[in-house]
Amino acid sequence: MDIKNLIPKDKFDLETVEKLKQHSFDDIQPIVPDLLEWLQDINWPISQPIAEFLLPFSEKIAPEIVKILKSKDEMWKYCILMAFGKNIKNTLVLKEINRIAENPTQDEIDDGVNEIANEINNN
Repeated sequence: MDIKNLIPKDKFDLETVEKLKQHSFDDIQPIVPDLLEWLQDINWPISQPIAEFLLPFSEKIAPEIVKILKSKDEMWKYCILMAFGKNIKNTLVLKEINRIAENPTQDEIDDGVNEIANEINNN
């Protein structure tokens, strides 16, 4: 099976998300960045199921999470923090969450990303 077939085709592709559950992290590791793209909007139907699937692997996907948190996509940062922020213990991710909480960009402030980061820091 081509692992790329486990990348959802659209925001309603819950069937493919279910197929992900049959695979180990090692199997899906090459498509993690593709899966994280489906967390760019928390309102997409597949966003929550993908986040739930990836949550147990949050430490393993920490480098990808850091890339997102350093990006300019504030909505994506917000969704990533909502999905993984309270569970992740990786020091690089926590450092970036702390940066957002203590020294946010104006865009992070405008989109409330710093508020989520503060909540994570306070728990």
